[in-house]
Amino acid sequence: MTDRLLDGPLNGRVAFITGAARGLGRAHATRLAADGANIIAVDICDQIAAVPYPMSTREDLATTVKLVEDTGARIAATQADVRDRASLSAALQAGLDEFGRLDIVVANAGIAVMAAGDDGWRDVIDVNLTGVYHTVQVALPTMIAQGEGGSIVLISSAAGLVGIGSDDPGSIGYTAAKHGVVGLMRSYANHLAPHNIRVNSVHPCGVDTPMINNEFFQQWRATVETDAVQDWGNALPVELVQPEDIANAVAWLVSDQARYVTGVTLPVDAGFANRR
Repeated sequence: MTDRLLDGPLNGRVAFITGAARGLGRAHATRLAADGANIIAVDICDQIAAVPYPMSTREDLATTVKLVEDTGARIAATQADVRDRASLSAALQAGLDEFGRLDIVVANAGIAVMAAGDDGWRDVIDVNLTGVYHTVQVALPTMIAQGEGGSIVLISSAAGLVGIGSDDPGSIGYTAAKHGVVGLMRSYANHLAPHNIRVNSVHPCGVDTPMINNEFFQQWRATVETDAVQDWGNALPVELVQPEDIANAVAWLVSDQARYVTGVTLPVDAGFANRR
């Protein structure tokens, strides 16, 4: 186990990952850990009122901890809400106290509130856009002070590249937030380039996670697809990709193999956006 980690492409690095209790966040954590990184993991582990499906729990986060430790890596996991910058900063600091450095940020936490009216708009903007901003902002002082560069990946969506969804404020907010993440990425990529900190965004299509694979979302999607302008099919013959497919792309972006890749919107969407 130790030899494998010593040979890993991310050996000696530390990754800060939000929304790490399950789904995409767990996949990012376990993949980067398998590549040699130690992990600072945060998740809300609580329910947001406007979200119609069950959100993550402390037990989910504990499972992520075990899976990361099974790779031989170390992990500092804390319950924190990306909407609350102070609690997010405290969670990051707990990881910094243990590992002493920060090299990678994966701003992954997100919700899909597609039919919740104005409450849905507020919550999805707060989590999916402001939460991403908070994640980067709390990480920057350490990364800049280290003077060793780094990599930041913002998890957007295919909905950050094309205008899809229903006319409900929650759905419009989701698409607006995911487009907003692209603006954050492009701004940060320019501002942080002098520090050799690379910033990119990843744009998945539907992924087989609890955020998508639940009764509410499937009912909402069936309603939306009755509209002739909404075609949710991918170009490749697959309906949902797996969390590991997205984590593989993130692992490449944060590695030295992508050392000159910054300011990129990377679709991992089975050709979804290309068809629009």
